[in-house]
Order: sequence, then C-alpha cells, then structure tokens
Amino acid sequence: MLAIVGAALLAPWVSPHDPLAVDIRHRLVPPAWMEGGTTRHLLGTDQVGRDLLARVIYGGRVSLVIGVFAVLISATLGVLGGLAAGYFGGRTDAVVMTLLNVMLSFPFVLLALAVIAVLGPSLVNMIFVLGVADWPLYARVIRAETLAIREREFITAGRALGMSHARLMFGQIFPNLVSLIVVIATLQVARVIILESFLSFLGLGIQPPTPAWGNMLGEGRVYMLNSWWIAAFPGLAIFVTTLVINLMGNALRDWLDPHMKL
Repeated sequence: MLAIVGAALLAPWVSPHDPLAVDIRHRLVPPAWMEGGTTRHLLGTDQVGRDLLARVIYGGRVSLVIGVFAVLISATLGVLGGLAAGYFGGRTDAVVMTLLNVMLSFPFVLLALAVIAVLGPSLVNMIFVLGVADWPLYARVIRAETLAIREREFITAGRALGMSHARLMFGQIFPNLVSLIVVIATLQVARVIILESFLSFLGLGIQPPTPAWGNMLGEGRVYMLNSWWIAAFPGLAIFVTTLVINLMGNALRDWLDPHMKL
C-alpha cells in the first residue's frame, strides 16, 4: 500500500514520461518483455503512443484522490446523520431514516447519470457524486451503535450533570465510534475506487485525455485482441489496489476490535 500511495504522490518524479505526451510513431508498442517491446516503455504504449506506465501511475493518483475525498464527504455526512438520529431519536431519527431510505431506493448509476448530466463530468463532480451516494452506509451503522451507547451509565451520568447535547454526542459518544468509522472508511476507499473506475469506463467519470484507470479500461477494450496491455495493466492496478486496501481494512478491524462485524 505504501508503494501505491508513494507512486501516486510522487508521480511527477517517478513517472518515466509525460502521461499526456502523444507519439504516433510509437503507438501500440508492446511491453518490454515481448517481441517488439523496448525498455523505454516498460508496459508498452497505447493507441496514440502515450506511455502506459506513466498513465497507470497518474491514474492511480486520480483514483486515490477521488477515493479519499469521497470517503471524507460520505463519512462526515453519515456520521453526523447517524449520530443525530441515534442520539435524539423521535422525529430526528424519522427524518434521517427517511432520507436514507430515499437515497437507497435510487440506483447508483441513475443517480450518477442525473448529477453528471446536470453538472458535467469532472474530478470535483465525481467526488461529490460518490461522496453523497455512500453516506447511508455510515448513517445506518453509526445510528445503531449510538442507540446502544446512549443507554450506558456514563451517558446517563452526563445528562444528570447537565452536559449539553453537543458535549454528550461529540465528547462522550463519538470517541467510542472512531475505531468503527476508521474501519468502514478504509474499506469504502476500495469500493469508491471501483465505482469511480466503473463510471469512467462508461464515460461518466474522468474524461480523456486525463488518465484514470476506468477510462483507460474503456479506451483499451477496443484493442483487447491485438493490444491487450492497454486494458490489462489498468485493470490489474484496480485489482491490486482494492485487494490491498481490503486486506488492510480487515486487518485494521481485527486489530481494533476482533468482535466487530460489519
């Protein structure tokens, strides 16, 4: 994971070429270990001669930025909503759960189509769509945990001492939820990367020529029979990154709370 994040952060220094540089004379060059390949382009080039290794590295940068910031948005919305619903109950709980159910009733692709059709495809809009779409997961889990925690003795004692609602929620209940939030957020980064790649593959996400693993897959599918590497390496990058993040999330869950079930 450190290698993936490091390559993404240091892309301008570790990338062997400009990911947008077009060189028609060297289009569809195979990987270095295949016949006709060259060490100048270790993973080969795409249909317009752009270096594939450089595009995979920069594509990882885009995917990780979207994953992290979308998760921050969804975690913030979900935690605030779930905490309020679980703590206050009653009408607040009903409103939050109604919003949650309405969100879950919309197919994700339909929601993404509607938002992107209005706002247009871009990095910021992609982060917004993925962030808003994922908050119900956090809200549902945090609400359930808050309902249980608010009945504990230390919360009752806090009320008796005259603590404000904000202090009880964020000073007493929230610290008991941090480990759960961290685990969910870690696992959700992998999910967001897959969703972003899916939308970019469909042409709804990051638009060419900006490198993103999803749009690279979309461009490469036309060349799968003769130039398989254009789609294979972005696909492999998605697989390895999401696998590592999921393994890290599972290990984190077991370390923080072996009895935690998501």
